Amino acid sequence: MNYFLAITIPFFVVMISGPFLIKLLKRINFGQQVRREGPKSHFQKEGIPTMGGVLILLGIVLSILFININNNLLVTIVVTLGMGLVGFLDDFIKIKTKKSLGLKARSKIIGQLLFSIILAIYVYNNPELGSEILLPFSGEYIDLGIMIIPLIIFTTLGTANGVNLTDGLDGLASGVTAIVSSSFAVLTAALYFEQLSIFALSITGACLGFIWYNSHPAQVFMGDVGSLALGGALASIAVISQTEAFLLIIGGVYVIETVSVIIQVSYFKITKGKRIFKMSPLHHHFELKGWQESKIVFRFILVSIVFAVIGIYSFYLI
Repeated sequence: MNYFLAITIPFFVVMISGPFLIKLLKRINFGQQVRREGPKSHFQKEGIPTMGGVLILLGIVLSILFININNNLLVTIVVTLGMGLVGFLDDFIKIKTKKSLGLKARSKIIGQLLFSIILAIYVYNNPELGSEILLPFSGEYIDLGIMIIPLIIFTTLGTANGVNLTDGLDGLASGVTAIVSSSFAVLTAALYFEQLSIFALSITGACLGFIWYNSHPAQVFMGDVGSLALGGALASIAVISQTEAFLLIIGGVYVIETVSVIIQVSYFKITKGKRIFKMSPLHHHFELKGWQESKIVFRFILVSIVFAVIGIYSFYLI
């Protein structure tokens, strides 16, 4: 399977199957539940079909049927689908119970931890991968020893939840993820992880197809099934290619969104009720400042492109 087909197959799978899944989700009443404390502009999104991340996974899975699957790719697929399953259960419970917040926090983190640990153990016990990571700009590999295991777990959990937090505006998470995954396709190809490079491009293709239906005003949302799966996929690609440090740069938007929540929650607790941002994650802060949703998405995507360029540049300086 060549790189062109890696993008086009999932793109057209999502484009063609999109209308059918959207109709199905409407028929079974799988509509978005909007937080009452969120921006008032989001109330109009109530009832729009969610769990559209199934579309993204469908495109990715069908495309990888044409790839020669090795152990590295198999583990990546397991983590992607495993994280997607956790997200699916979370979405399903939210929708079916209406007032529920989905999976209990403990159950959700246990599910994510399980697949993060699977990835960490696989990498640590693989003599071709082991405990080294590649550093940006310098090109040096450093051996973390057994500490690679908590790093991998932290990377996987952080990326999955970072994508999840970024998924708050029409086209935002899918647009940013398309940029991040295509950047990792470049890095993994240069490092001779061909299957991972093709897999990364399949993510790009699926996200681009999904944007057709998810751009403002969205016809469908990806839900946790999509955001957690995409985060798990990106983390797996970075971990197996030993480029976790590059994910910190290229996935800068995820980092900013996550840090904005940490800062907001911490400051709120310390000051007993005061806030730094009007609302977190950060994209909601700009919404409440009066920015149009499409402007926020476009500017965040531009920032993501800048991070991607810096990340790729830091690699080719090596």
